[in-house]
Amino acid sequence: MSDSIDVTGRLRKMPAEAGDPVAYALAVGDARIALNDLMGRKVRIDFEGVIRCIHCDRTTKKSFNQGFCYPCFRKLAACDSCIMSPEKCHFHLGTCREPEWGEANCMVEHVVYLANSSGLKVGITRGSQVPTRWIDQGAVTAIPMLRVSSRYLSGLVEVACKSHVADRTNWRAMLKGDVPELDLAQERQRILELIEDDLAQLRAEHGEDSIRIVDEASLGLGYPVQVWPAKVKTHNLDKTPEVEGLLEGIKAQYLMLDTGVINIRKFTGYEVRFRVLD
Repeated sequence: MSDSIDVTGRLRKMPAEAGDPVAYALAVGDARIALNDLMGRKVRIDFEGVIRCIHCDRTTKKSFNQGFCYPCFRKLAACDSCIMSPEKCHFHLGTCREPEWGEANCMVEHVVYLANSSGLKVGITRGSQVPTRWIDQGAVTAIPMLRVSSRYLSGLVEVACKSHVADRTNWRAMLKGDVPELDLAQERQRILELIEDDLAQLRAEHGEDSIRIVDEASLGLGYPVQVWPAKVKTHNLDKTPEVEGLLEGIKAQYLMLDTGVINIRKFTGYEVRFRVLD
């Protein structure tokens, strides 16, 4: 990589590929900067005061739902409340904001999984998003537990699981590398036994083939981190539009600098200038 990196454009979620460690890029406009190559170097991000919707390109004073303007936030199916709470899906009621989008993204196979990012958690994702979803959460290991016929059904299964296991990541612990060792195959069997009656009820309502228990192997993930922060301090481009520091690690969607961490996904749609200073 050239020592001279100075690009300007709109931030997007960091592309990442599973590997040892995970390989990250910073998406700034049309540029894709290989971040793993920049470990230990001083970088700077300057917010240029403009936020543009990642869907319609409209200028917006505030970003909603990680990159959208308010009109798109209100009308797009991808921004509906059922995306965060899939058990609230209303596609079957005929009230989906965008039925074609729902068919392509929600009425497809989803995976209910267990992950270890800051401890055991349950989660769901489209089958096509494995392992991207696990990387975005900073999981060090993850294992599929069930494959189900729709996002709605995955949400109902997740609700059953939440009586026995968390569904949230402690992001500060995740960024400190404070993650216990877990046998996910053993945890999978334990949770399946606990929700056996719930699964039987859901199969009775939605069909025997709508939920499949899988015996797939777990996946371990390592991240490019040179120094784990002892204390997690966050950078916020809305409050401080200049962020500078040595790049010491990358995990989930966070850049870990010696001056603090910044969640790149939070600032999707922000026009920035990114530079390597040394």
